[in-house]
Amino acid sequence: MTNMRFGVVVFPGSNCEQDVVHALRYLGHTADYVWHQDTNLAAFDAIVLPGGFSYGDYLRCGAVARFSPVMEAVSAYANEGRPVIGICNGFQILTEAHLLPGALLRNSGLKFICKETPMRVEKSNCKWLDLPEGTVLHIPINHNEGNYFCDPETLKSMEANGQIVLRYCNEDGSRSVDGSAPNGAMDDIAGICNERGNVFGLMPHPERVTDSLGGNNGTDGAAFFTAIAAYVKGA
Repeated sequence: MTNMRFGVVVFPGSNCEQDVVHALRYLGHTADYVWHQDTNLAAFDAIVLPGGFSYGDYLRCGAVARFSPVMEAVSAYANEGRPVIGICNGFQILTEAHLLPGALLRNSGLKFICKETPMRVEKSNCKWLDLPEGTVLHIPINHNEGNYFCDPETLKSMEANGQIVLRYCNEDGSRSVDGSAPNGAMDDIAGICNERGNVFGLMPHPERVTDSLGGNNGTDGAAFFTAIAAYVKGA
């Protein structure tokens, strides 16, 4: 596996950056923290926006972080085709910055959800994941606003362009008629990418299941940080 240098952005209120750095270093990569006021990302092979409660989720999740100085650099980095991943709050920030379509709303039932959840890999052009279509992964979720929503036209476009990367599912990979998303997400969406596939946002936390400490499914998250190395090497 090619060693990469990841930049993990830290906003005031981020709380998952250390988990991400641990996971990346465990997998053999180099990982450094990037303060939200930094604007030079040239040294990094990929950028991670981690989970947490940036700026205390003031106004709405990701709304203030979207205007941090680093985000102009992240947008330029992404527009160059370079890899960016947003996990949980990072996903929310990517939608607020319009690097990904749609929005993350309050969970249906208006309750915070924290549990390991099955999800299915879909056929997509995402450069961050190369697992076979239909693969079922067990990744923990930990959020209050993970209810993905977009307008019907956007959903149709994302489906046609291979932008839906992950869907919540049942243990056998099937989806319930009334929805399998524990948070009420539209079309059971757990993760999406942009049309180019280099920007990836997901609500589950793969960094928490990379080192086998999570039990039988403790390494299901490792795949989220390995395929991207091959992509960068071949870019």
